[in-house]
Amino acid sequence: MKQLCTRYIFIAILASLVIIASISSCGNKSKNARTDTYASGKATIMSDESFSPIINEELQVFHATYPDAEITPIYTNELDEMNALMKQEVHLIITARNFNEKELNYFKSNGLQPRYFPIGYDGLAFIINKENVDSCIHVDDIKKILSGQVTLWKQVNPDSKFGEIDVVFDNNKSAAVHWVVDSILDGKPINSKNITAVKTSEEVINYVEKTKNAIGIIGSNWLNDKRDTTNVTFKKNIQVMNVCSVPGAKAGEMNSWKPYQLYLLDGRYPFARTVYALLVDPFHGLPVGFANFLQSPIGQKIVLKSALLPYRGDLQWRKVQTK
Repeated sequence: MKQLCTRYIFIAILASLVIIASISSCGNKSKNARTDTYASGKATIMSDESFSPIINEELQVFHATYPDAEITPIYTNELDEMNALMKQEVHLIITARNFNEKELNYFKSNGLQPRYFPIGYDGLAFIINKENVDSCIHVDDIKKILSGQVTLWKQVNPDSKFGEIDVVFDNNKSAAVHWVVDSILDGKPINSKNITAVKTSEEVINYVEKTKNAIGIIGSNWLNDKRDTTNVTFKKNIQVMNVCSVPGAKAGEMNSWKPYQLYLLDGRYPFARTVYALLVDPFHGLPVGFANFLQSPIGQKIVLKSALLPYRGDLQWRKVQTK
């Protein structure tokens, strides 16, 4: 009788362990298992909000090409998307910089292989109100405005009728802010009481449209007038400033340029930045498929039509005379 009780107790314990193991296994499977492939399944990606127009266009064509794929974009700021990538909450982000050494070491120390894909170039654009006649600005003046050395329009143009220069960014943690600090101010912080940030690029455009003394700083892909297939017309409700970078020259129509594709290509526009797809996907699933699509001929053609400059492609330009 004692042996029979012991046997029943042993069987009960064994059965309990099997049930616990089964529950644990099911829990891990539902939490960690991925079934997405290069061209099917579900995935979430993140992008700096300033690149949402081009990413929306890319996703529209990608989903039409691969109907079994469903990618959900989250448009946020550069800092939050990089943090999400490091935590592996997402596996693909779109931003205006490459990995830094600290980030590369972090991923590699955790057995992960980070990859980057340059997908195009855009121009960091400076926009002003339609009533502001100071439509040209020198690179040196931009640096002085962002560093706080220049705060009044009269310091840029003595004949200006406006007062303080009101600078507005899309987001205080955006790719635009990071790029300004890193590439325009040589790592020095933005230092001006007249500089603020809203939440989105669209809010920057709306703010500048209503504020006569404002300068908005956003990615040029937000400015393209979709009605013009030549990509040389910007939105009508604001002005895009010409930027002059000729040493010792004053800003003027003959030596200053707007962020058109040609001037991004030949280097005349001084504030061109590379748009990157940053990928860390140990499963090699749908995020990899979309990153590859962005580099494909179709993906690059979408970049070209969006008024950005594609990273891949043999682009040539020539002068023509018109009557």
